[in-house]
Amino acid sequence: MEKIFVVGGAGYIGSHVVCCLLDHNFEITVFDNLSTGSINNIFEGVKFIQGDILDYPVLFKALGDDAYDGVIHLAGLKAAGESMDKPDAYAHQNISGTINLLNAMSNSGTRDIVFSSSAAVYGSPQYLPLDEKHPTQPENFYGFTKLVIEDLLHWYEKLKGLRYVSLRYFNAAGYDLNHRVTEVEKIANNLLPRVMEAAVGLREEIEIYGNDYDTEDGSCIRDYIHVTDLARAHLLSLQHLWKTNQSIRINLGSEKGFSVIHILERARELTGKPIPSRVVGRRKGDPAVVIASSNLAGEILGWEAVHSDTDTLIKSMWQVYEKKFSNA
Repeated sequence: MEKIFVVGGAGYIGSHVVCCLLDHNFEITVFDNLSTGSINNIFEGVKFIQGDILDYPVLFKALGDDAYDGVIHLAGLKAAGESMDKPDAYAHQNISGTINLLNAMSNSGTRDIVFSSSAAVYGSPQYLPLDEKHPTQPENFYGFTKLVIEDLLHWYEKLKGLRYVSLRYFNAAGYDLNHRVTEVEKIANNLLPRVMEAAVGLREEIEIYGNDYDTEDGSCIRDYIHVTDLARAHLLSLQHLWKTNQSIRINLGSEKGFSVIHILERARELTGKPIPSRVVGRRKGDPAVVIASSNLAGEILGWEAVHSDTDTLIKSMWQVYEKKFSNA
């Protein structure tokens, strides 16, 4: 039975990755500081170590106490806007923390890592759909930290023999279709969690950042990927490393685009809630359309997005939010 060390495994994406690994009978240790994760996301049969990747002695001991077959790295700060105001915090947590993790891996003999990267490494699209050959010119500091980490992985492969898969996520959304993950994100930075918050009354309204883009309804179009599809890619990435020893950087997206207004209108229909909204000014650096090419993920990993349609995304999220806040 393979043993996997999941850093950030108590968070939103991390808990779904753990579910997927458990479904395939892996032995899991979750390492998480619970700053954004929840103890309720630690499932039966999973070993939990509370710690921070900035604390090297604790991290090194955690990795060295067992012989792990792979690491999945999902820990880090992830709000693009906030990263522009707090670059020091993002550099420290994301870059310095990852250096600690890579050093701990090197010194403990764990070789394979799957890294949670981001489409933010690309910046504004020069062409669509975005593929892995697109220039990497991040326009926010968050995306810069992800690109720095990808470069670190490349050098640790050359100099330390680590092998990696860097998964460039587009917009993750949705919840476990078997209803095992029941905790909502503590800080909602993305559209769909904010829509859910408005539907249950935690948020007064949704702000639409511009309705004058060159799109069918004037609002921005983004590529959304169901978190269960995302989780499966981590499993396939580990299996790829074990089979081929080949490091890769790969996009994960649905290859479909949904506009902000389409998401809002469909959410109103599926939840039966009014979800108030208002149009405000555009955000700086927001391109009209961002859509992924995931051809490489299909060719190399045998992966495809199977749950990433609008209705599945919204319904699976609404089940969690409605249940959690029905008596609020």
